[in-house]
Amino acid sequence: MTPSTTTAPAVPASSARAASGSQEQGSDVGRLLIQCADQPGLVAAVSDFLYRQNANITHLDQHSTDPQDGVFFQRTVFHLDGLAARWEDLEAAFASEVAARFPDMRWRFSATAKRRRVAIMVSKLDHCLLDLIWRSRRDELPIDIVMVIGNHPDLADTVRPFGVPFVHVPVTKETKAEAEARHLELLRGNVDLVVLARYMQIVSGDFLERVGVPTINIHHSFLPAFIGAGPYEKARSRGVKLVGATAHYVTEDLDEGPIIEQDVVRVSHQDSVEDLARRGADVERTVLSRAVRWHCEDRVARHGNTTVVFS
Repeated sequence: MTPSTTTAPAVPASSARAASGSQEQGSDVGRLLIQCADQPGLVAAVSDFLYRQNANITHLDQHSTDPQDGVFFQRTVFHLDGLAARWEDLEAAFASEVAARFPDMRWRFSATAKRRRVAIMVSKLDHCLLDLIWRSRRDELPIDIVMVIGNHPDLADTVRPFGVPFVHVPVTKETKAEAEARHLELLRGNVDLVVLARYMQIVSGDFLERVGVPTINIHHSFLPAFIGAGPYEKARSRGVKLVGATAHYVTEDLDEGPIIEQDVVRVSHQDSVEDLARRGADVERTVLSRAVRWHCEDRVARHGNTTVVFS
């Protein structure tokens, strides 16, 4: 089977993902994600299984890191009548009939109709936060924002009119452990994803291990350039011609986690620091929303410190 990751050159990748995502809706539509050592017969095994279940494959993406001794990734979207009542039987059948033949296979089924529960952590900047709320309310993102946690109270009045709970948890060097304990109390078992929307605090490895769900961060540049305070002042002082943003999974290595999405805009010597910050904020919004959407649509497969992002 020919993989469907190729799109017409005239269609930007983000537009292609938006178009295909709009077709992956409905209670009878599911996704199957697999990852294992590449070997002959994987695509055939998955396709034959879904055929025998009377499922219709509507979209399929696949990628191998190397034709010999590589790692294989596949994302399959399918339609199956009565799917909502068949999840347990489907998973049990796949485990015994397919996964058992490929012992190292990691796999999971996912319901396209299920919206992800998301918590957003913020400090004082609101542009990424408000963009996510707006896109969620317009159903441009398959998420329900269940809470916003801020280490400052500044955005409480901004958030509450949207009916989203805002929780203020102050963080200082002396109280960091207590603050993260409170974060875990709020988050564990209640969310599927944590988003750091310009949250100006470093989260610990212990928090990442115990929270139990992925965490996505937005960074104001192509990493690792201009890390720290005053990034746009630093950028202007170096005469940059591009400003950009990077969305990545958070790991213990701070801003070195697997990258999900990046983008840039051109700037010039005529742009002030304020111009750079404004244009940079626009890029941060779009890059973060794409990363959140692609994660929640099961388009991102992690492989070591990199990612495979399917269209």
